[in-house]
Amino acid sequence: MVKVGDKVRFLNSVGGGIVVKITKDIALVEEEDGFETPVLVRECVVIESASTLKNDTKKHTETFAYKTPASEMTDESITTEEEPEKLEIIETVEGDRLNIVLAFLPENQKSLQNTRFDTYLINDSNYYVFFSYLINNGYQWKTIYSGSVEPNIQIQVENFGKEDLNEHERICIQYIAFKQDKPFDLKNPASVEHRIDPVKFYKLHSFRENEYFDEDAIVLNIVKNDIPEKQFIPDASKIEKAIRSKKAIDTGEKKPVTKKKHATEGPLEIDLHINELLDSTAGMTNKEILEYQLSKFRETLESYKGEKGKKIVFIHGKGDGILRKAILTELRTKYKHYDYQDASFREYGFGATQITIR
Repeated sequence: MVKVGDKVRFLNSVGGGIVVKITKDIALVEEEDGFETPVLVRECVVIESASTLKNDTKKHTETFAYKTPASEMTDESITTEEEPEKLEIIETVEGDRLNIVLAFLPENQKSLQNTRFDTYLINDSNYYVFFSYLINNGYQWKTIYSGSVEPNIQIQVENFGKEDLNEHERICIQYIAFKQDKPFDLKNPASVEHRIDPVKFYKLHSFRENEYFDEDAIVLNIVKNDIPEKQFIPDASKIEKAIRSKKAIDTGEKKPVTKKKHATEGPLEIDLHINELLDSTAGMTNKEILEYQLSKFRETLESYKGEKGKKIVFIHGKGDGILRKAILTELRTKYKHYDYQDASFREYGFGATQITIR
């Protein structure tokens, strides 16, 4: 079958050339004199296919391309491949102190209920920073971004929606700072954790004016003037306390529930996130953690069972939905006479259940 680019000869007449166009059953053939002759496709005989011609041309070019002998080379004749343009590093006096910031910006600040959010890491220093950005949904850490950022540069590390908010209750930045091709003062590597209330992403006043963006943003300091903000350091006394708490689960002992109230005397809030109940979960399995959370849920309902009409909001987070399902099972089997519903989405997102004592 004749194709564009094939070298052909005419079947019933003298001549031939390269097919430059085919329209239905007519081939337009460019002959040696440069003229284009229309010929029926069925009257064209392929001498060389387009692919063969292309390969031959490439080989010919490689074989006969003139190479300047080394003896004839001059500075002008020596060419090298273009190297990618390097980013110019501009250092400042105050930049020799390490400052790293994490910022959250809504894509549409006028519609916080529906918008997505961008996460930026700002390296406000003269150092290169190699870092990892991690999030925790209450059970395990997950790496969202890992890489390096140049001095005095900000980079976007994530874009997430409201369905992901409950996985951002704890974030962590692990970093190492250094300079290239010059001496520098050593900066200790660190791991910095922050706890973020997902409800803040639905409140306009949470996003504030800042020095890094024209738009309002939630800004968290990771390192300020060489000092990590909330560096995680294992505390032996807290670990021991967690072990005692674990034993309390096995022996049936009760621990007072952390209770919170709005300044406006709204519903009682009980945060069932395990890191709100225990200082550490070292040595505990996921099953033991869930049972501990449910024990606090039952304990709270028992404490207020005599206060008819009392509203209690249990904050369980979205996560994998395991704790929420367990709570609903408890309500449908052991507390059938209590009213329950999803708590205010505006206040708590998808991660809370409101119960009314009856």
